[in-house]
Amino acid sequence: MKEYRPQEIEPKWQKVWEEKKVFETPQCSEKPKYYALVMFPYPSGTMHVGHVKNYTIGDIVARYKRMQGYNVLHPFGYDAFGLPAENAAIAHKIHPKKWTLDNINTIRGQIKKIGITYDWNREVITCTEDYYKWTQWIFLKLYEAKLAYKKPGAVNWCPSCQTVLANEQVKDGKCERCGTTVTMKYLEQWYFKITDYAEKLLEGLDRLPGWPEHVKTMQRNWIGKSTGAEVDFPVEGLDRKIRIFTTRPDTIYGVTFMAIAPESPLVLELVTEEKKKEVEEFMAKVALEDRFKRTSLDVKKEGVFLGRYAINPLTGEKIPIYVANYILYEYGTGAIMAVPAHDQRDFDFAKAYGLPIRQVIKPKEGEWNIQEKPYEEEGIMVNSGPFDGLESTKGIEEVTKYIEEKGYGKKSVQYKLRDWLISRQRYWGAPIPVVYCEKCGIVPVPEKDLPVKLPENVEFLPTGQSPLTLSEEFKHTTCPKCGGPAHREVETMDTFVDSSWYFLRYVNPKLEDKPFDTNDVNYWLPVDQYIGGVEHAVLHLLYSRFITKVLYDLGYVGFDEPFKNLFTQGMIYKDGWKMSKSKGNVVSPDDMIEKYGADTLRMYILFMAPPEKDAEWNDAGIEGVNRFIKRLWNNYYKMIDTVNSSEDTECEFGKEEKALRRKLHAMIKKIKEDIEGGFKFNTAIAGLMEFNNQLSDYLETAKKPNKKLLREIAEKIALIISPFAPHMAEEMWHDLGKETLIVEERWPEYDESALMEEEITIVVQVNGKVRGKIVVPAQLTEEQIKERALESVKKLLDGKEVVNTFYVSGKLVNIVVK
Repeated sequence: MKEYRPQEIEPKWQKVWEEKKVFETPQCSEKPKYYALVMFPYPSGTMHVGHVKNYTIGDIVARYKRMQGYNVLHPFGYDAFGLPAENAAIAHKIHPKKWTLDNINTIRGQIKKIGITYDWNREVITCTEDYYKWTQWIFLKLYEAKLAYKKPGAVNWCPSCQTVLANEQVKDGKCERCGTTVTMKYLEQWYFKITDYAEKLLEGLDRLPGWPEHVKTMQRNWIGKSTGAEVDFPVEGLDRKIRIFTTRPDTIYGVTFMAIAPESPLVLELVTEEKKKEVEEFMAKVALEDRFKRTSLDVKKEGVFLGRYAINPLTGEKIPIYVANYILYEYGTGAIMAVPAHDQRDFDFAKAYGLPIRQVIKPKEGEWNIQEKPYEEEGIMVNSGPFDGLESTKGIEEVTKYIEEKGYGKKSVQYKLRDWLISRQRYWGAPIPVVYCEKCGIVPVPEKDLPVKLPENVEFLPTGQSPLTLSEEFKHTTCPKCGGPAHREVETMDTFVDSSWYFLRYVNPKLEDKPFDTNDVNYWLPVDQYIGGVEHAVLHLLYSRFITKVLYDLGYVGFDEPFKNLFTQGMIYKDGWKMSKSKGNVVSPDDMIEKYGADTLRMYILFMAPPEKDAEWNDAGIEGVNRFIKRLWNNYYKMIDTVNSSEDTECEFGKEEKALRRKLHAMIKKIKEDIEGGFKFNTAIAGLMEFNNQLSDYLETAKKPNKKLLREIAEKIALIISPFAPHMAEEMWHDLGKETLIVEERWPEYDESALMEEEITIVVQVNGKVRGKIVVPAQLTEEQIKERALESVKKLLDGKEVVNTFYVSGKLVNIVVK
């Protein structure tokens, strides 16, 4: 019998696929299209088996859809700019470009060993000039549409990475890349106006039934839509107003102080000279604190009186203005009207500083001691002038209407979402394509002059300013508008700009005169199945949706959502930890392929747990899957020996043959349902294992295995395992005497007639107690089965009256007697 040698057969078939260009995708076809895409990686090191899980899931989908007759686009690339690659390059004292490209070569080789069906002709690398030229083009299009702008303001600053971070890149007050506590810094930065698309981004989520609900919820929460009122509170003695946004205008009569975020420019604008030193000391202290944790309920509420008062526009009352640690500049307007009787944080602050607590909402029933605990629920308005007695929900509407009539403010919808900060003070990124001219101001680089090339001879160690400031050759240029001297923008774009449109470039990766062809992207997109980690739910997925919607509004694409279906896979852990070099728990795919073969690695990764769940790597587990593959292989070649033998064993199917064929077609049906019903690859493989056990029993016990049946099983088994263990399947198909490649064959259909049972076993009960079993022909009617059931317990029924007979189809008959 032929021995299973994956180290020989896998490279052989990989070479055949490559030489025959099997996975190169035609741009158009008579077949229906299917775009299968996995999130591309940061090439800041080699892959481990956790990465392999993502690519294997995508490969199963692509192979399965190809076998179903689709024209499948399954491309791959590298998110090659950004901090991960730059930081790794700094640590290894090597240029980021060399470090990145070397890693790409390594990863590409690893992926090819796994047998992934990528169309390598469409490979995209975001740090190459032919790609980032078009990232810069997208910037220019947003700038032309007034969706890209520069403004000064407080930004998140990572002292370790020496760069700013978008709000989405701060996790629990720490840099998501390095874990360093984020501080505040005042800089002039470039932004994309994603807030203009807040409502469209929300609305679009309702049109994505193929997305996990928890991912859509995360995006909704991040966008954070709130309906309320904007109200202007005049500052006493100054020609200045403090604008606040509140979702509870019904509580405006209960305002007893104003609170402003320490980061707000308003603080230093309003503070009196007597209070300035105290306020500056407080602001310096707060600047060192975790900005996101300081807003939590259990953190001590602190602040300083600015020496100024605001005027409540509805009551004329003077209200002290404080700078307070629990207010964040990026939420609302960075200032609040504080109502301590009806908000826990305001309550805590008022208690700490002896400020009044005035109840303006009371419960509909019962009393409430407002001095002990704030009342935050709906109720009845009190101490609220003309609005006394209104239900608070109605009060929100009426007070807002009154504010608008009096010109004190207006009804408003606000979002937690803030504009996307894209400036980075680092080297390894796409240069922002604008220049600064003393005469003309900010001037965008003309499209014909793209790309603005990233110079290679630059000292890129982090210093807190962009390394491009040190490149005189890069910095100095001429103004495209007036021809006078100008200097380039020296900051680079956030790497999430690169990844916000890469799925479009795969369609026309070699196009030189535009980023993509509109007709081609309208054919291929939206992506039919997108696969990647849930950690990108807010960042990458939100930004990609935004850029797609902008391009749709500008007429460059004919769809406004990029990903029709989304699947988020779980992580692979080892020793209870997420795999990482620092933990020393990385499992190399190269080592596993060398020891067991790529097909075993693929099968184990898919079998270890439902693909959407996290899973613990287990060396014994991959050993077990390898034993299964060898048993399947051995059974297969036993079948081939029989199929190829000269002995005629193609007689009529007996009971064992019919049962085995029924199991075969039941497995084909189940595996199809498992793949199409939520990627249940683990249960699909379990079904294959179960069938293999029954096949083993048949091959061992049958005196003369039926050649016709074994030929059918051999063909179907090879086709079924092709997406899971493609190299093994090609070898089996070839040894069965087939001249085609199995990867180009059609997915097998199951035979409905084969699933029909010839005999079924029926449990017989009398008054609910089991009294026996009968085996009957499956085609009998219900009445016939009842008759046989009654006959089988005839002796037990002597002297008793049969009241009723109940039949549960295919399972049991219950006879009720008295």
